[in-house]
Amino acid sequence: MKDRLQLKDFLKNGHRIYRPNLSIDCAIFGYLDGELQILLVKNKILTKWCLPGGYVEKTETLDTAAARITMERTGIRNLFLRQFKAFGNPGRNKVFPFDEKNFFEITGVEASALKWLTGDTVTIGFYAISDVIQSKPEADILSSECAWFPVENLPILGFDHLEIIQEALTTMRMQLYHFPIGKNLLPKKFTLKEIKIFYEAMSGKKLNPTNFPNKLIALGLIKKTSTKKHIGPHRAPTFYTFDDKKYQRALLDGLVLV
Repeated sequence: MKDRLQLKDFLKNGHRIYRPNLSIDCAIFGYLDGELQILLVKNKILTKWCLPGGYVEKTETLDTAAARITMERTGIRNLFLRQFKAFGNPGRNKVFPFDEKNFFEITGVEASALKWLTGDTVTIGFYAISDVIQSKPEADILSSECAWFPVENLPILGFDHLEIIQEALTTMRMQLYHFPIGKNLLPKKFTLKEIKIFYEAMSGKKLNPTNFPNKLIALGLIKKTSTKKHIGPHRAPTFYTFDDKKYQRALLDGLVLV
């Protein structure tokens, strides 16, 4: 929703298009300067940072809705997406205290008119992997900012979104060793040290500097190029790149990296 007119129509008539009390929240992870990052939006009503999210259209699958939400926030289509958990504790989406005057100033709609949005909402958690540099974080009419944060230095979050992020991190780090999700987050060519640092940031673990890269090579997931990275006298590590066919097959079938 880009403007107030669209927002007012959503608040009053959204029940015609969207499923009431069912939403999606997306933990969109990225990698920058050796750090794992996550994309957050600052909610104007809560004045707190939250995960990007939205309601599910009646004609959409959950996966389609998650893909739409992540594309709207990052500007990138076809991100790696995985559903990981539903969150539905009573009262999870309540706003305390709720400032009705502030809500009207932002939306132009009286809070008493939000019949289809009342009641507890169950949200389906998805995590996504995005390219921080290529992404174009996009705020909307209900958010004042949309920005990347290191997962080790998060701001105060609204609702139960810290719990959702923690669950997303746990799931992503478990699945990291079964799905090679790094191709779009690394340069086209990289050294073995660079891919080790990347996987350490994503997994939160220290990896063996020899065994782990050798496992990637043995699986055929990465392959040596004919070029080297010249970083000083007598220091020219070889560049590697992902094998596209084996990478795509591994995304579909899975593999074991450890």
